[in-house]
Amino acid sequence: MLIPRHIIGPKYGNRVTVKQIARYLTGTGNTSKPRSRLAFAFDIDGVLLRGKNPLPAAKEALSILDGNNKLGLKIPFILLTNGGGVSEEERCRKLSSQLGVQIHPDQFIQAHTVLKSIVHNYRDVPVLVLGGKSDTLRRVAEGYGFQKVYTTLDILAWNPSIWPFHDLTQEEKASVRPTDFSKVQFGAIFVFHDPRNWALDTQIMCDVIQGIIWGSYKTNHTRKHVDLVFCNPDLIWQSDFEAPRMGQGAFRVAFQAVFQSLTGSTYPYIQFGKPTEATYNFAEMMLKHRLQGVSKPLLYMVGDNPESDIAGANAAGWKSILVHTGVYDPHRGPPSHQPTYQAEDVAEAVRLALDQEFC
Repeated sequence: MLIPRHIIGPKYGNRVTVKQIARYLTGTGNTSKPRSRLAFAFDIDGVLLRGKNPLPAAKEALSILDGNNKLGLKIPFILLTNGGGVSEEERCRKLSSQLGVQIHPDQFIQAHTVLKSIVHNYRDVPVLVLGGKSDTLRRVAEGYGFQKVYTTLDILAWNPSIWPFHDLTQEEKASVRPTDFSKVQFGAIFVFHDPRNWALDTQIMCDVIQGIIWGSYKTNHTRKHVDLVFCNPDLIWQSDFEAPRMGQGAFRVAFQAVFQSLTGSTYPYIQFGKPTEATYNFAEMMLKHRLQGVSKPLLYMVGDNPESDIAGANAAGWKSILVHTGVYDPHRGPPSHQPTYQAEDVAEAVRLALDQEFC
């Protein structure tokens, strides 16, 4: 967009000076160390990476944000992904190596990061955590502040007849926490990340919700409601395979189909992750922190998935750019949610946003 004429001033007509641009973009007249009013949130898979490999445009885009632009302005950004499965610190170390720039945990939000904001409700409550490998997500949950965290492997080790079609590996046996689950009344189930064993996890989720494991199923014990929380609604996502793969959203659909067949109704649940309001509010808070209090911030979401990236940004009042390097294929018709702009890749997206806001 053009800088408004009242910002330019009649004295200069249509000519714009670097000082005027800096004043408009930073909300100050200080050109010595200007701060950007513009900030980005980037999806990762299909935008910056494909599988384990960076997309060709990723490093160019991040270089532009680091000050290699016509104003020499460093532009804040965060990474906002529906992925997860490890701690924020571990994922940031890996991303820093993959992308060639330092990514800090305070500029990274994955699907389950938002759970830090509600952990106080469950701190001393037994919770079942699903997804990831072995007990990795138990450690992540404990790092957030949950104190009584169990996995489906813990339950299977306690009673292997619960699901007789899976024998624990030596690695899995080493990860379990011996517990008598007949004495554990769960208060919540958190699907942190994509489950590795849908059948086992679906069976145990149904058992926990119906009170079968705790023992209320065939007794007069009052069955307590179990909160069910999913962290990622994505039905599909883009890996390094040529076609999108099923995600946690597909697992949720499968679980609800089984639960409805067993009980006659689906089970109520709480959803986090893009495009939910809670996740975008969390991201906006983090972006504004990185903008250090500048007035009237200009927030952009760059993503490859209309259902999560674009829908969430539009609902939050951000601008959005849909790239063509991931889930969305422009040859299959228009996107289900219209972005502010479209771009071939993330570098083009960043240049487009700069052109729109800086010219």
